[in-house]
Amino acid sequence: MRSLSLLVLLLAAGTAHAAEPWQQPNDASLAFSPDGHTVVFSRGEGATRHLYTTERSNADWSAAALLPFSSDWMDLEPAMAPDGSYLVFASNRPAHAGGSAIDGYFNGKPRPGRGGNLWRVNRTTQGWGTPQRLPDAINDGTSIFSPALAADGSLYFMKPDPVGGKFRLYLSRRKGGQYQAPTPLGFSDGITGDFDPAVAPDQSFMVFSSSRPPSTSSGSALFITFATGHGWSPPQPLGPTGIEARLSPDLSTLYYSGDDQRIHSFPLADWRARMEGHGATAPTAK
Repeated sequence: MRSLSLLVLLLAAGTAHAAEPWQQPNDASLAFSPDGHTVVFSRGEGATRHLYTTERSNADWSAAALLPFSSDWMDLEPAMAPDGSYLVFASNRPAHAGGSAIDGYFNGKPRPGRGGNLWRVNRTTQGWGTPQRLPDAINDGTSIFSPALAADGSLYFMKPDPVGGKFRLYLSRRKGGQYQAPTPLGFSDGITGDFDPAVAPDQSFMVFSSSRPPSTSSGSALFITFATGHGWSPPQPLGPTGIEARLSPDLSTLYYSGDDQRIHSFPLADWRARMEGHGATAPTAK
Protein backbone atom coordinates (compact mmCIF):
# COMPACT_ATOMS: atom_id res chain seq x y z
CA MET A 1 0.00 0.00 0.00
CA ARG A 2 2.85 2.36 0.84
CA SER A 3 4.50 1.67 -2.53
CA LEU A 4 1.22 2.35 -4.33
CA SER A 5 0.78 5.65 -2.48
CA LEU A 6 4.32 6.68 -3.39
CA LEU A 7 3.69 5.80 -7.02
CA VAL A 8 0.55 7.95 -7.05
CA LEU A 9 2.47 10.88 -5.60
CA LEU A 10 5.26 10.50 -8.16
CA LEU A 11 2.80 10.31 -11.03
CA ALA A 12 1.01 13.39 -9.73
CA ALA A 13 4.27 15.27 -9.48
CA GLY A 14 5.21 14.24 -13.01
CA THR A 15 1.83 15.37 -14.32
CA ALA A 16 2.17 18.74 -12.60
CA HIS A 17 5.60 19.23 -14.10
CA ALA A 18 4.41 18.24 -17.58
CA ALA A 19 1.50 20.66 -17.27
CA GLU A 20 3.86 23.60 -17.00
CA PRO A 21 3.96 25.07 -20.52
CA TRP A 22 7.44 26.59 -20.17
CA GLN A 23 9.40 23.36 -20.42
CA GLN A 24 10.59 23.59 -24.02
CA PRO A 25 14.29 24.13 -24.71
CA ASN A 26 15.13 27.86 -24.80
CA ASP A 27 12.09 28.91 -22.78
CA ALA A 28 13.30 31.50 -20.28
CA SER A 29 12.55 34.40 -17.93
CA LEU A 30 9.29 33.59 -16.14
CA ALA A 31 7.49 36.82 -15.24
CA PHE A 32 4.63 36.14 -12.81
CA SER A 33 1.57 38.26 -12.11
CA PRO A 34 1.16 39.03 -8.38
CA ASP A 35 -1.45 36.30 -7.92
CA GLY A 36 0.70 33.77 -9.78
CA HIS A 37 -2.08 33.00 -12.27
CA THR A 38 -0.45 34.62 -15.31
CA VAL A 39 3.07 34.00 -16.57
CA VAL A 40 4.87 35.71 -19.44
CA PHE A 41 8.08 34.17 -20.73
CA SER A 42 10.34 34.17 -23.77
CA ARG A 43 10.50 31.29 -26.20
CA GLY A 44 12.91 30.66 -29.06
CA GLU A 45 16.57 31.11 -29.78
CA GLY A 46 18.53 34.13 -30.95
CA ALA A 47 16.62 36.60 -33.08
CA THR A 48 13.59 34.29 -33.19
CA ARG A 49 12.70 34.84 -29.53
CA HIS A 50 9.21 36.14 -28.76
CA LEU A 51 7.04 36.55 -25.69
CA TYR A 52 4.37 34.03 -24.74
CA THR A 53 1.82 33.92 -21.98
CA THR A 54 -0.08 31.24 -20.10
CA GLU A 55 -2.94 31.37 -17.58
CA ARG A 56 -3.62 29.04 -14.67
CA SER A 57 -7.09 27.86 -13.73
CA ASN A 58 -7.08 25.75 -10.57
CA ALA A 59 -4.13 23.37 -11.10
CA ASP A 60 -4.04 23.57 -14.91
CA TRP A 61 -2.09 25.91 -17.15
CA SER A 62 -3.36 26.96 -20.56
CA ALA A 63 -1.31 26.28 -23.66
CA ALA A 64 1.32 28.96 -24.22
CA ALA A 65 0.06 31.70 -26.55
CA LEU A 66 2.12 34.27 -28.44
CA LEU A 67 1.48 37.77 -27.15
CA PRO A 68 -0.17 39.89 -29.85
CA PHE A 69 2.56 42.56 -29.90
CA SER A 70 5.46 40.09 -30.05
CA SER A 71 5.47 38.55 -33.51
CA ASP A 72 7.77 40.77 -35.59
CA TRP A 73 10.87 41.38 -33.47
CA MET A 74 13.18 39.66 -31.04
CA ASP A 75 11.53 40.14 -27.63
CA LEU A 76 13.04 38.66 -24.49
CA GLU A 77 13.63 38.95 -20.74
CA PRO A 78 10.16 40.09 -19.62
CA ALA A 79 9.79 41.54 -16.11
CA MET A 80 6.38 42.08 -14.51
CA ALA A 81 5.70 45.09 -12.30
CA PRO A 82 4.99 43.89 -8.74
CA ASP A 83 1.38 45.14 -9.03
CA GLY A 84 0.93 43.39 -12.38
CA SER A 85 -0.08 46.56 -14.22
CA TYR A 86 2.69 46.54 -16.81
CA LEU A 87 5.55 44.57 -18.29
CA VAL A 88 9.04 45.75 -19.26
CA PHE A 89 11.04 43.68 -21.73
CA ALA A 90 14.12 43.88 -23.94
CA SER A 91 13.72 43.99 -27.72
CA ASN A 92 15.69 44.59 -30.89
CA ARG A 93 12.71 46.41 -32.41
CA PRO A 94 13.69 49.76 -33.98
CA ALA A 95 13.70 52.83 -31.78
CA HIS A 96 11.56 54.65 -34.36
CA ALA A 97 8.82 53.45 -36.68
CA GLY A 98 10.08 52.28 -40.05
CA GLY A 99 13.58 51.54 -38.79
CA SER A 100 15.57 48.33 -38.77
CA ALA A 101 16.29 45.89 -35.98
CA ILE A 102 18.84 47.26 -33.52
CA ASP A 103 22.40 46.03 -33.87
CA GLY A 104 24.15 45.25 -30.61
CA TYR A 105 27.73 45.22 -29.42
CA PHE A 106 28.67 43.34 -26.28
CA ASN A 107 31.28 40.92 -24.97
CA GLY A 108 33.70 42.45 -27.45
CA LYS A 109 31.73 41.50 -30.57
CA PRO A 110 29.24 43.17 -32.90
CA ARG A 111 25.81 41.52 -32.84
CA PRO A 112 23.93 42.34 -36.06
CA GLY A 113 20.22 42.52 -35.38
CA ARG A 114 20.77 41.32 -31.80
CA GLY A 115 20.80 44.60 -29.92
CA GLY A 116 18.34 45.61 -27.26
CA ASN A 117 16.42 48.49 -25.75
CA LEU A 118 13.84 48.33 -22.98
CA TRP A 119 10.14 48.68 -23.73
CA ARG A 120 7.05 48.94 -21.55
CA VAL A 121 3.60 47.57 -22.29
CA ASN A 122 0.59 48.08 -20.04
CA ARG A 123 -1.62 45.21 -18.89
CA THR A 124 -5.29 45.86 -18.19
CA THR A 125 -8.43 43.80 -17.74
CA GLN A 126 -9.00 44.26 -21.49
CA GLY A 127 -5.60 42.84 -22.41
CA TRP A 128 -2.21 44.18 -23.45
CA GLY A 129 -1.52 47.65 -24.77
CA THR A 130 1.02 48.86 -27.34
CA PRO A 131 4.70 48.69 -26.34
CA GLN A 132 6.35 52.06 -25.68
CA ARG A 133 10.10 52.51 -25.72
CA LEU A 134 11.54 53.72 -22.44
CA PRO A 135 13.26 57.14 -22.57
CA ASP A 136 16.82 57.74 -23.74
CA ALA A 137 17.89 58.15 -20.12
CA ILE A 138 17.52 54.36 -19.96
CA ASN A 139 18.09 53.42 -23.58
CA ASP A 140 21.35 55.31 -24.09
CA GLY A 141 22.92 52.50 -26.13
CA THR A 142 22.07 49.50 -28.26
CA SER A 143 22.73 46.73 -25.74
CA ILE A 144 20.34 47.43 -22.86
CA PHE A 145 18.91 44.20 -21.43
CA SER A 146 17.48 42.31 -18.44
CA PRO A 147 15.01 44.63 -16.69
CA ALA A 148 13.87 44.05 -13.11
CA LEU A 149 11.15 46.12 -11.41
CA ALA A 150 10.65 47.19 -7.80
CA ALA A 151 7.38 48.18 -6.15
CA ASP A 152 8.27 51.90 -6.16
CA GLY A 153 8.91 51.85 -9.92
CA SER A 154 12.69 51.61 -9.67
CA LEU A 155 14.22 49.87 -12.67
CA TYR A 156 17.27 47.60 -12.56
CA PHE A 157 18.93 46.46 -15.78
CA MET A 158 22.25 45.63 -17.40
CA LYS A 159 24.35 47.26 -20.08
CA PRO A 160 28.02 47.07 -21.09
CA ASP A 161 30.39 49.16 -19.01
CA PRO A 162 31.80 51.96 -21.21
CA VAL A 163 35.36 51.24 -20.03
CA GLY A 164 35.62 47.56 -19.17
CA GLY A 165 33.07 46.42 -21.74
CA LYS A 166 31.58 43.76 -19.48
CA PHE A 167 27.91 43.79 -18.58
CA ARG A 168 27.27 45.81 -15.45
CA LEU A 169 24.15 46.23 -13.31
CA TYR A 170 22.47 49.64 -13.12
CA LEU A 171 19.62 51.23 -11.19
CA SER A 172 17.29 54.03 -12.25
CA ARG A 173 15.00 55.42 -9.56
CA ARG A 174 11.57 56.62 -10.63
CA LYS A 175 10.51 59.94 -9.16
CA GLY A 176 7.59 62.13 -10.18
CA GLY A 177 6.74 59.69 -12.94
CA GLN A 178 10.20 60.08 -14.51
CA TYR A 179 13.19 57.75 -14.62
CA GLN A 180 16.28 59.28 -13.07
CA ALA A 181 19.79 59.01 -14.47
CA PRO A 182 20.95 55.39 -14.02
CA THR A 183 23.78 54.66 -11.61
CA PRO A 184 25.87 51.47 -11.46
CA LEU A 185 25.41 49.25 -8.43
CA GLY A 186 28.33 49.42 -6.04
CA PHE A 187 29.27 45.75 -6.18
CA SER A 188 29.18 45.64 -9.99
CA ASP A 189 32.46 47.07 -11.30
CA GLY A 190 32.26 46.50 -15.06
CA ILE A 191 35.43 44.42 -14.97
CA THR A 192 33.70 41.21 -13.96
CA GLY A 193 30.52 40.52 -15.92
CA ASP A 194 27.31 40.81 -13.88
CA PHE A 195 23.93 40.31 -15.48
CA ASP A 196 20.26 39.40 -15.23
CA PRO A 197 19.12 40.96 -11.94
CA ALA A 198 15.99 39.78 -10.16
CA VAL A 199 15.00 42.11 -7.31
CA ALA A 200 12.53 41.71 -4.45
CA PRO A 201 9.66 44.23 -4.71
CA ASP A 202 10.84 46.00 -1.55
CA GLN A 203 14.46 45.89 -2.81
CA SER A 204 15.58 44.02 0.30
CA PHE A 205 17.59 41.55 -1.79
CA MET A 206 18.62 40.80 -5.33
CA VAL A 207 19.67 37.69 -7.23
CA PHE A 208 21.89 37.95 -10.31
CA SER A 209 24.31 35.96 -12.45
CA SER A 210 28.00 36.70 -12.68
CA SER A 211 31.27 35.47 -14.14
CA ARG A 212 32.98 36.02 -10.75
CA PRO A 213 34.15 32.91 -8.85
CA PRO A 214 32.94 30.22 -8.40
CA SER A 215 31.75 30.63 -11.99
CA THR A 216 33.64 28.73 -14.66
CA SER A 217 33.96 29.08 -18.41
CA SER A 218 31.06 26.66 -18.79
CA GLY A 219 28.56 28.38 -16.51
CA SER A 220 27.73 31.59 -14.67
CA ALA A 221 27.06 31.26 -10.95
CA LEU A 222 23.95 32.69 -9.32
CA PHE A 223 24.52 35.13 -6.46
CA ILE A 224 22.40 36.89 -3.86
CA THR A 225 23.04 40.28 -2.26
CA PHE A 226 21.09 42.02 0.50
CA ALA A 227 20.30 45.68 0.96
CA THR A 228 21.80 47.25 4.07
CA GLY A 229 21.98 50.74 5.50
CA HIS A 230 25.35 51.08 3.78
CA GLY A 231 24.47 49.72 0.35
CA TRP A 232 24.46 46.18 -0.97
CA SER A 233 26.13 43.37 0.95
CA PRO A 234 28.98 41.33 -0.60
CA PRO A 235 27.38 38.89 -3.08
CA GLN A 236 27.09 35.28 -1.91
CA PRO A 237 26.92 32.32 -4.33
CA LEU A 238 23.69 30.35 -4.12
CA GLY A 239 25.12 27.14 -5.55
CA PRO A 240 23.60 26.57 -9.00
CA THR A 241 24.83 28.04 -12.27
CA GLY A 242 22.44 29.73 -14.66
CA ILE A 243 21.13 32.96 -16.12
CA GLU A 244 17.90 34.98 -16.42
CA ALA A 245 16.83 34.57 -12.80
CA ARG A 246 13.24 35.32 -11.82
CA LEU A 247 11.46 35.25 -8.45
CA SER A 248 8.11 33.66 -7.67
CA PRO A 249 5.47 36.10 -6.35
CA ASP A 250 5.96 34.89 -2.76
CA LEU A 251 9.79 35.07 -3.17
CA SER A 252 10.15 31.45 -2.04
CA THR A 253 11.34 30.06 -5.37
CA LEU A 254 13.98 31.19 -7.82
CA TYR A 255 13.57 30.25 -11.47
CA TYR A 256 16.54 30.36 -13.84
CA SER A 257 17.82 28.98 -17.13
CA GLY A 258 20.38 26.23 -16.60
CA ASP A 259 23.27 25.13 -18.74
CA ASP A 260 20.89 22.78 -20.58
CA GLN A 261 18.87 25.79 -21.82
CA ARG A 262 15.85 24.78 -19.75
CA ILE A 263 14.11 26.48 -16.84
CA HIS A 264 14.97 25.15 -13.39
CA SER A 265 13.77 26.07 -9.91
CA PHE A 266 15.72 26.66 -6.72
CA PRO A 267 14.15 26.70 -3.21
CA LEU A 268 15.32 30.15 -2.21
CA ALA A 269 13.29 30.32 1.02
CA ASP A 270 14.83 27.03 2.15
CA TRP A 271 18.33 28.32 1.36
CA ARG A 272 17.73 31.46 3.39
CA ALA A 273 16.35 29.44 6.29
CA ARG A 274 19.43 27.20 6.26
CA MET A 275 21.73 30.20 6.23
CA GLU A 276 19.91 31.74 9.17
CA GLY A 277 20.02 28.40 10.95
CA HIS A 278 23.80 28.42 10.61
CA GLY A 279 24.02 31.92 11.98
CA ALA A 280 24.54 33.55 8.57
CA THR A 281 21.53 35.82 8.79
CA ALA A 282 20.78 38.32 6.07
CA PRO A 283 21.90 41.90 6.74
CA THR A 284 19.31 44.32 8.02
CA ALA A 285 17.31 45.77 5.13
CA LYS A 286 17.74 49.44 4.37
